[in-house]
Amino acid sequence: MGEFLLDNLALVALFIASGALLLWPELSRFAGGANSVGTLEATRLMNQPGALVLDVREDAEFAAGHLPRARHIPLGQLTGRVGEIAKFKEKPVIVTCRSGARSGSACRALKNAGFTQVYNLKGGVGAWSQANLPVER
Repeated sequence: MGEFLLDNLALVALFIASGALLLWPELSRFAGGANSVGTLEATRLMNQPGALVLDVREDAEFAAGHLPRARHIPLGQLTGRVGEIAKFKEKPVIVTCRSGARSGSACRALKNAGFTQVYNLKGGVGAWSQANLPVER
């Protein structure tokens, strides 16, 4: 068996890497990440009283189109501006970006800041637009 592993080291490494990538979303959620929600669940959450949609994209991306009633705080400024949204600590906060990667980082930062109901929009604004849901400009 050891000989097989040495002869096929690249395949073994590929197997381990692909397994780690498959487990990464679950591991990051247990490590303080947020729950991921699709567009349907995000719409339901947005309709709850006091819910916040937080867009963490850059200024130009936000200006090109964003979810209705979204509040804009770029990811790079979030830790310094978290006080602006402190009143939402106990309310649903749906975080979005272009594809869902930056919003994952923002969700972790919000959880660390004491926010209790943080949700990451799966697929970001791209998934929202693809579902033909309204976008504000």
